[in-house]
Amino acid sequence: MEQEAVKVAELLKAKPYTIVLTGAGISVESGIPTFRDRDGLWRKYEPSKLATPEAFKANPKLVWEWYAWRMNTIAKAEPNDAHKVLASMEERGMVRAVVTQNVDGLHQRAGSSNVIELHGSIWSARCVSCGWTTTFTAPPEVVPPRCPMCGGLLRPGVIWFGEPLPERAWAMAYEEASRAEMMLVVGTSAIVYPAAHLPYVAKSMGAKIIEVNPEPTPLTPHADISVRAKAAAFMGLVARNLSLPL
Repeated sequence: MEQEAVKVAELLKAKPYTIVLTGAGISVESGIPTFRDRDGLWRKYEPSKLATPEAFKANPKLVWEWYAWRMNTIAKAEPNDAHKVLASMEERGMVRAVVTQNVDGLHQRAGSSNVIELHGSIWSARCVSCGWTTTFTAPPEVVPPRCPMCGGLLRPGVIWFGEPLPERAWAMAYEEASRAEMMLVVGTSAIVYPAAHLPYVAKSMGAKIIEVNPEPTPLTPHADISVRAKAAAFMGLVARNLSLPL
């Protein structure tokens, strides 16, 4: 892992146009469960009952209770070294954008400013009747929450199964991938599309792909450097080789 960290640091020193794609694995070291691994949320909860428009229509209270529990978990979490290193890299011009599949907001809390949230934010909500939007600073005290404008149901501002990604976020992410000279792919299973397509877009434009994940993924054979490591540990090594503060 040390050798790979040195290689990645050397590449970053030249400041190629670098973007980052992150998934649930980058936040697991902050105490936020992933979805698909051995202890993931989808092992404990049925996705079709919690993360679809149909589930919300059938039982909005149950859906909101689950999201309120997740919001409580996230509120207690802190950005880890991986989040902090990426923010430090952005500040120094080594990273241009972070494209994330996560909805927890930890990249922003760590200090990253150019964050593209492909799957929305757990802290936002919108009215299913009038479209009014809001941002929470804490889990709603009453579930399901209601719109103060029309009384309609508020729904979590996340992308559910069967829903398209936000057009603007996807367009921005695709543009960044097309411009990239290097892409760091950190903590993602690389199986959730269309987000998983972005490294291949970057690769087709000549970008180097650096993958950091504890387990091999479908992207592994296509990566220029693929590291079997947890995000915080590896990014911490990269930071040390770049003399960045943690």
